[in-house]
Amino acid sequence: MLEDENGNKHENYEILNLIGYGLSKFNNSFIKEFGFTTKTAFYEYFVKIGIVKTGSVVKNRMDLFDPFFPQNGRKGWWQKGDAYIHRKDLIDNLFGKENVKGFSNIVKLYLKENYKINNIFINVKPILKSRFRKLQETGLEAELYFINNFGLIPEFHNGKLEDARLFGDGYDFQVDVNDNSYLAEIKGIRNSKGLFRMTEKEYEKAQEYKSDYLITLVLNLNDKPKFKIIENPVKNLSFKKINIPSKVTVEYHLEKEIF
Repeated sequence: MLEDENGNKHENYEILNLIGYGLSKFNNSFIKEFGFTTKTAFYEYFVKIGIVKTGSVVKNRMDLFDPFFPQNGRKGWWQKGDAYIHRKDLIDNLFGKENVKGFSNIVKLYLKENYKINNIFINVKPILKSRFRKLQETGLEAELYFINNFGLIPEFHNGKLEDARLFGDGYDFQVDVNDNSYLAEIKGIRNSKGLFRMTEKEYEKAQEYKSDYLITLVLNLNDKPKFKIIENPVKNLSFKKINIPSKVTVEYHLEKEIF
């Protein structure tokens, strides 16, 4: 589990996941990007800046990711199987193509922006900064978990998945099962229970498709995710309509033709 030395969820689990991933994937090349020659000194650095209380917490996070990178020669927490692979999938999706320097800069950017560690030099490309923003959203993590595991949901078993996220039409995916087409709107919740909201377009689409519209909750993202399906949410749940004042949109118009 993503726990501290007292068995509680660690408050800095997100940065620890990035560090554990970097240690497992890049090994000693990763710590050199931070100016260290030994893992012990690297672990103690995060004690010094207040991320963890003991260096063993950092090592434990490396152990968590080691089974997914067998090339490093360590087994890590192999007994847990794929219980935490959703965290690797998220980091892979955003930063999996980065070399050790690029990935190290992401970790440094996180330290600088979230923990105000300013005595580090970083050179991060604009697109990586955009991906960095996505790291802190529950939506992408939940969607990736759904993409990789939707076949475990009885309603979607043996279904064919079509990605509709770019269309912005009130649902994330269409799942074709035999002659039925289901619309799946994915909602991520960090804990084992919580609230979610629907946009006006999602609500309208749910009204239109009724039992073929399924809110798919990915619960417990902080630990071991699990699905909860809500069929025909408009009928089966109670929602309160909230009017959100329109945001002012600024545009910049060209003053004269250039062709």
